[in-house]
Amino acid sequence: MSDATKGTAVVTGASTGMGAIYAARLAKMGYDLIIVARNHNRLNQMASHITADSQRNVEVVAADLNDAGQLAALEMKLRHDASITLLVNNAGIGTHTPLVDSDVDQMTTMINLNVTALTRLTYAVVPGFISRGRGAIINIASIVGIAPEILNGVYGGSKAYVLAFSQSLHHELADKGIQVQVVLPSATATPFWDNGGLPLSQLDPEIVMKAEDMVDAALTGFLHGELITIPSLHDESRLQQWEQARQAVIQDFSHNIPAARYLGSQEK
Repeated sequence: MSDATKGTAVVTGASTGMGAIYAARLAKMGYDLIIVARNHNRLNQMASHITADSQRNVEVVAADLNDAGQLAALEMKLRHDASITLLVNNAGIGTHTPLVDSDVDQMTTMINLNVTALTRLTYAVVPGFISRGRGAIINIASIVGIAPEILNGVYGGSKAYVLAFSQSLHHELADKGIQVQVVLPSATATPFWDNGGLPLSQLDPEIVMKAEDMVDAALTGFLHGELITIPSLHDESRLQQWEQARQAVIQDFSHNIPAARYLGSQEK
């Protein structure tokens, strides 16, 4: 690995939206790239532009992460590429359609991409990171991981998994030289909304952040070593208070008898 590069960053869902911005920004920061998405033509165009702009090497991998065979092939590639120092698990889908109005097969597809693919790709890179004592993972979750009432429940549940998974990874890997960040975007100006049937123009512009601003803020949080980054949360003390309350209740979980409120008579 040359001193001129920070290694290779893998970015999934890189053909549009936040993934495309992450790829361009990381190249400017000194990373070579492996960019992953289904749209081969779009990826090739991006690779040409990024290389011309940054002089970094960009490898294109056209893959559908909902296809078990294609996902397995990507896992194999990542497992054996010692140049990889950063994985950005950005690929994901969502919906604003209420749970009872959603197609269960589409919800399963969402789980496969948002949860299963993210997990398997993480497993593919972590052993190499541990053996080299170096590496980082950025997982893109959502504020609905904390506030599942806002959108579809399966989407919220999948992003709550990403948050919990990232917190556990940090707990296990921080002392092994591996950085973990989980990013919780709020409403962001990406194709997410139009793809879900809700035009972006119908949202209150006061709550929608530009994708470039979201990624730039998230990367600033990454450089600062943050575990949880919520770019739209202005009062950081609220996140700190939430984490303190979470840690406090964890300390009160384990007792060998039920709480007093559950010890009353079972008879009616």
